[in-house]
Amino acid sequence: MIFFDLAVRNLKRHKVRSVLATVGIIIGVIAIASLGVMGSSLSVLFSGMVSDVSDTLLVTPHLAASSGDPFDPRNTLAARISDKNLGLIEKAAGEHRVVPMILASDRLHVRDASGYVTMYAMPAADIPFLLEEEAGIYPQGRSSGVMVGSLLADELDLHPGSRIEVGGESVRVVGIAAERGMAIDINPDYAVIVTEDWYTERHGGQDYSRVVVKVGDLSEIEGVKAAIDQQINRRKEVVDVLDSREILEIFYETTDAINIFLLGIGAVSLLVASVSILNVMIISVTERTGEIGLMRSIGARKREVLRMFLYESLVLGIAGSIAGGIVSIAVAYYVTTTVAEYLTDFAMSAGAGIPVTVVIGYVAFAMAFGTATSIVAGFYPAWKAAQLNPIEALRYE
Repeated sequence: MIFFDLAVRNLKRHKVRSVLATVGIIIGVIAIASLGVMGSSLSVLFSGMVSDVSDTLLVTPHLAASSGDPFDPRNTLAARISDKNLGLIEKAAGEHRVVPMILASDRLHVRDASGYVTMYAMPAADIPFLLEEEAGIYPQGRSSGVMVGSLLADELDLHPGSRIEVGGESVRVVGIAAERGMAIDINPDYAVIVTEDWYTERHGGQDYSRVVVKVGDLSEIEGVKAAIDQQINRRKEVVDVLDSREILEIFYETTDAINIFLLGIGAVSLLVASVSILNVMIISVTERTGEIGLMRSIGARKREVLRMFLYESLVLGIAGSIAGGIVSIAVAYYVTTTVAEYLTDFAMSAGAGIPVTVVIGYVAFAMAFGTATSIVAGFYPAWKAAQLNPIEALRYE
């Protein structure tokens, strides 16, 4: 233990230098742990907002591009799916449920608030199939009642029986749709849902904006997708058939790439800190050349000198990693609390936040990486010190 005591003594003799090297490790550990947790929080946020609809095929008009904001229905081009193509889709889908819908937008006025709102129109029988009701009832046939999304209702303080103005017409809210999150088929949370009969009575008959196919047996998704493509796109591309599983897979691959990128940024900051330790250790070896020569001349072995200087870098690494780990836990707690509150605001379970094991894993990884980096950074100066010739070291001024 005498060599460990000597290492600690030397660090205490140069407190400012040691503290500055430790601060670099602290920053690096915080960067890796915090960015890792933030990357996971992004994945959790998007996963919480994207509904798992792996049984869904979405059929949209081919090249139904838009100008301006692509998510604004007012910018959508006039490409539609005709009744004839809907029949072909139903034929290809066989026993699986086919839900045609019209996506539009209209002016919404509620008390002092007004603006454009997304509107989904679909057959009355399909609304209960796609959406769960949170309160009230589902709209029926040509009745003047409409259903509104949960988040829109919360924002505008709507409930069954409230009256709103849609497209200049006063209508009654008959139901509130339970929050569903974002999905490739329908995003009703900030939307108004009406029956197809209600919509066509006011806007005339129209072709469909999209068709949702719910496949009961997941093993048949590829077959149904191929059948729809064969039925409609035999001569030219008329529709695009999107598989929700492929979209979700791309999403998860993207979030994983973002997470790795953020960890890489944190690792770079820790590598920069290791250069500081390397510099501190080289200076220490240079300043203590005479001491090393004296130690070697009285019987200290090369490996003992090597171990003494490795102890110095190890102490710096452990101290910085522990301090950085403590701060990282505080940062991670703040991030996880924020994510949990955000998910709760989206009417999702707060338990869907970042798992504690993930947070602990990132903090532990950052601390281990910080300690290992410090040891690696101190190895060359320690090896250099161990290789000094005792006689030449004693002569060093």
